[in-house]
Amino acid sequence: MTGRSLLYLVCPAGIPNYGDELIALTWLRHLARVAPGSDVVVDCLYPEVAAAHLGGVHPRARFTSVLWQLCLRCWSDDDPAATCKRVAEAVRSPARAAELADGIGLLHRADVLHLVGGGFVNAIWPAFTGLLAGIAATAETGGARTAMTGQGLWPPAGDPGLTRSLAERFDVVDVRDAPSARLTGLPASADHCDDVFLDFGPHLVRDADEDVPEVMVCVQSLLAASAEETVRRVAEVLRAWRVTDVGLLECSPDKDRDVLAAARELLPGARRYTLDDVLTHGLPARPGQCWISTRFHPHAVSAAAGAHGLALVVRPGYYDVKHQSLIDGGSSWQLLHEPAVPERPVGGGFGAERLARMRAAKLAVAERIYGDG
Repeated sequence: MTGRSLLYLVCPAGIPNYGDELIALTWLRHLARVAPGSDVVVDCLYPEVAAAHLGGVHPRARFTSVLWQLCLRCWSDDDPAATCKRVAEAVRSPARAAELADGIGLLHRADVLHLVGGGFVNAIWPAFTGLLAGIAATAETGGARTAMTGQGLWPPAGDPGLTRSLAERFDVVDVRDAPSARLTGLPASADHCDDVFLDFGPHLVRDADEDVPEVMVCVQSLLAASAEETVRRVAEVLRAWRVTDVGLLECSPDKDRDVLAAARELLPGARRYTLDDVLTHGLPARPGQCWISTRFHPHAVSAAAGAHGLALVVRPGYYDVKHQSLIDGGSSWQLLHEPAVPERPVGGGFGAERLARMRAAKLAVAERIYGDG
């Protein structure tokens, strides 16, 4: 790798999950445009799975899981500070994790260390705060530029001061919602938004002439109290709206197995769109369409395509913060906490001016990290 810059991305790709794969794709596409000759390392949860979706997007990308492995080995549900301490020690002294020493050595050669966006560093998965500690400790000696972008850090892991103190050690800090901005000491701004807006465009949705369902449904098992109850709520809404042309989106095949099974029973006529299908051909979204989604990124992308929708909250304190950030940003969706049957939305979706502003804000962040190529 001598003579070429080394750009090191850290992300949870490979679970697989629609939003995490989409954000990783967003940054790899960007780097393919501005830094095609650089070496790119993607440090992710499951490298082989991630490579199947992301391989070839950047011509010099490779996949590993060093920082994630360190977090998993140092896991603590109730003491993220201890996890951070052990991860930082391993990065500073690779002999503590001898089988990962080569990977840690690669980490130290990076010119840029970039924690890409998502909602995975928080109280739900507190040990992943170790990713911040590992990046910060690496930069102490290597001199790499450090960045975190599009982060959803709420609710904070353990003492909020832990995340804040780690963020202060990064050269570039960018978040996607107001609580995360307050946590990291950033000023309030309408330009805080998810990383996917860096790369939003027609490639993320189906062709305009393709028939898509009247109403799309995206529900989940992960972090939901009852998968079957969630689907029953959605089925009740669809009956009240007298809708029969329905689509069902699969975002995380393994994690959402229970809710997808329930949906097959309670929404038997729904057209199903798999994760592989939407990553390849785009989301089945269009202007004027209606969505019911528990998940964040289907809300983001379908609203960017002009769809109306309901954001159904399944984990208060986490998903309501995520969805509210999009509503505040201009999606004009309705946030639904209670199991009531609302009126069908007749308006919503991001306007072209708002999309252009969010993309410009993200491009400015990207230029702070990587320059303009």
